[in-house]
Amino acid sequence: MRASKGRPLLFITIAGCVFAWALLDAALPPTDRRFPSQEQGQPSPVFTPAHRTALDAVREFFDLRPAPVQPIAFPHNVHLSRGMRCTDCHTSVEQGPVASIPGVRLCMMCHQVIAADRREIKKVAAYLSRGEDIPWQRVYSYNPSAHVVFNHRPHLRAGINCKACHGDMTRQTTAVRAINVNMGFCLNCHKLKKASTDCTTCHY
Repeated sequence: MRASKGRPLLFITIAGCVFAWALLDAALPPTDRRFPSQEQGQPSPVFTPAHRTALDAVREFFDLRPAPVQPIAFPHNVHLSRGMRCTDCHTSVEQGPVASIPGVRLCMMCHQVIAADRREIKKVAAYLSRGEDIPWQRVYSYNPSAHVVFNHRPHLRAGINCKACHGDMTRQTTAVRAINVNMGFCLNCHKLKKASTDCTTCHY
């Protein structure tokens, strides 16, 4: 009984510490809370458990991520229902580690004539006319301190379907983080497929 009575107090204490930590983080001058390798928002090539701010550390610990807001409401389900494949737009996914996000010119190769009068397509055309690329927001990513390097090519070569990690895109409009691709998820899949679970397979 004593242990159960102490739990609310422990929770309040932890919550108070986190709140005080966040306040202290916000109160520090920006120059005092930056790490040299992160001045431009770039991860350090040297492993470090350090975070730019205390609040960033709390967010990473609890895996708190804001939902990305896309500049164009791209309907994946519509495009896939028309017979398109993921690799038609994510063109480099079979050649290397990064699944390239389509540029505005690729979109307009089709949409110069297809559905050109629709509102979202007009937004795409406006980006092209201004000479700007569409500022798509990443949906899946790893925290920089994890030093994870994910390579799409060997996964596709092994026959892993895109929906294994991204969910069923035929049921999604604008992409959402449908699956929590964390270390446990990756390790379970590697064990199931009898792939390497050595740390350096993903962390280097």
